[in-house]
Amino acid sequence: MTTIQNFIGGQWVPPSTGEYGQSVNPAHDMEVVARYPLSAKSDVDRAVQAAVDAFPGWRAMPAPRRAEILFRAAEILCRRKDELGQLVTREMGKVLSEGLGDVQEAIDMAYFMAGEGRRLQGETVPCELPNKDAKSFRVPWGVFALITPWNFPIAIPSWKIFASLICGNTVVFKPSSDSPLCATRLVEVLEEAGMPPGVVNMITGAGETVGETLAMHPDVQGVSFTGSCSVGEALACSVAQLHRPIAMEMGGKNAILIMDDADLDLALEGVLWGAFGTTGQRCTAASRIIVHEKVYDEFLDRLVRAANAMRLGDGLEKDTDVGPLINRRALNKVLNYIRIGKDEGARLCCGGNQAKHNGLTEGYFVEPTVFSNVTPSMRIAQEEIFGPVVCLIKCDSYEQGIAIVNQSRFGLSTAIYTRDVNISARAEGDLDSGLVYINASTIGAEIQLPFGGFKHSGSGHPEAGGRMGALDFFSRIKVVYRDFSGKLQKAQIDIT
Repeated sequence: MTTIQNFIGGQWVPPSTGEYGQSVNPAHDMEVVARYPLSAKSDVDRAVQAAVDAFPGWRAMPAPRRAEILFRAAEILCRRKDELGQLVTREMGKVLSEGLGDVQEAIDMAYFMAGEGRRLQGETVPCELPNKDAKSFRVPWGVFALITPWNFPIAIPSWKIFASLICGNTVVFKPSSDSPLCATRLVEVLEEAGMPPGVVNMITGAGETVGETLAMHPDVQGVSFTGSCSVGEALACSVAQLHRPIAMEMGGKNAILIMDDADLDLALEGVLWGAFGTTGQRCTAASRIIVHEKVYDEFLDRLVRAANAMRLGDGLEKDTDVGPLINRRALNKVLNYIRIGKDEGARLCCGGNQAKHNGLTEGYFVEPTVFSNVTPSMRIAQEEIFGPVVCLIKCDSYEQGIAIVNQSRFGLSTAIYTRDVNISARAEGDLDSGLVYINASTIGAEIQLPFGGFKHSGSGHPEAGGRMGALDFFSRIKVVYRDFSGKLQKAQIDIT
C-alpha cells in the first residue's frame, strides 16, 4: 500500500485535515492500493493560489518551450508504459491490454499537444482600409480546474492537462477517488519532465467537497469535467452564473445498428468489444444493439454463445476477457438494472448474476449479460447502466433502425454495420451523435480529432483534437487591428 499526498506548488504535501481515504483493487477488494488525502477547502485554496502565482511565468514561456516539456513527458511515459499499464489494471480493473492502451493514449496526446506548440494558429486577414492590417491569435485563460473520472485514469487526465498546458494555462487537477495512485504517477511524470512549480497541481478528496469548491473557486477561469450527467449538469448551472467556460463529457446510451447485409462475424466482434470492453464501463460502451429482423435470431444466437464463453477474472491474468466493476456501488447498480430489465419483460438470455465461480470469491464481477425482446422505451434501453449489460432491439428497416438509435437523450457514439455504401453514407448524417463509426464498434476514438457528444452526452465543447477541439476550448482568441496610416480611419464608413 502506498500513501500519496497532494501536489501543490511543486511540493508533495499532506492534507490540512490529516485524513485519508483508500482506493482498492476491484478484482481483490480486500487489497488496498493507496491511501489518498481527504482534502478540505483550505487545501483547494492553496492549490489554486499556487496555480495563480505560476501563471504569469508559464504564460510568458514561448509555446515551443512549453512543448519541450511535454515531449519529455511523452518519452518518460514510453519508458514507464508497462509499469503504468499494470497499475491502471490493478487500481481500476480493466484488462492489461486496455491498461497499456490507457497509457498509450497519454503518450499519443503528449506528442500531439507538444507538436501543437508550434501550430497555435491565428489568422492574418486583409483590411478594407489602406495602411491597416488585422490578425488574431490565441491567449490562455488562466487557471483551469480539471475534474476526471476513474475509468481512464491516465488517458483522460492527459487530454485535459496537456491541452491546457500547451495553451499557456496552469491547472489544478482533481482525479477520482477510485484511481488516485494512477493520477499521482502521471503528475510525477510531469514533475520529472521539468514542469515548473505551481503549473500543475493535484488535489484529491470527495467530489462534493474538493470538486465543487475547485470548480466554483473565484480564481479559476475555466472548468473541464468528465463524469456523470447529474453532477455535470448541476456543475454547468453553477459555473454559468460565473461566466466561465466549461467543457463537459458525460454519459452515453450508445447504439450499434446491424443491417441485414452486414458481415455478422465482424459485427459480433464489434458488439463484444463495445458491450464488454472495460466491463462496459466506458461512456462510449455499446449498450443497445438494433438488429434487422432478417438477421436478428441468428445474431442473437451468436452473441449469447460468445458472451457465455468470455472469461472473467483479474485483468492482470493474461487469459482474462472481462475484469471487475470498479466498486460495490457500481456492482449493486448493475445488478439492480438487471432486475429492472427482467421486471420490464425483457428476456434474459445469458448472464445476469454476480460472478462467484472459478475462484472469483473477491472483487466486483458481473457476468456478461444479454437481454433480448427489448423495446426502445424500456429503462434498460434508455438509461446508462455502465456495466456489462447489452440490450437487443429488433427493427424492420434502415429508417426504423435510425429512429430507434436516435430515440435517446444521449448522443455520444453510434455505429452501423452494412455492406451498402449508400446506406453507410446516409448513416453518417442520420445518426445523431458526436461520434459515428462505419463497420466498427462505438469504441475507438483517436486523439487527433475532437471527442464529444450531442444532447445530454456533452456540452458542445469537445476535447482532444486540435483547432476544432481542445485548443479552441483551452485558449481565447484575441483580435488586433493596427492602423499605420497616421490618421483616423473609420471602418465601414470611410469606404469610397
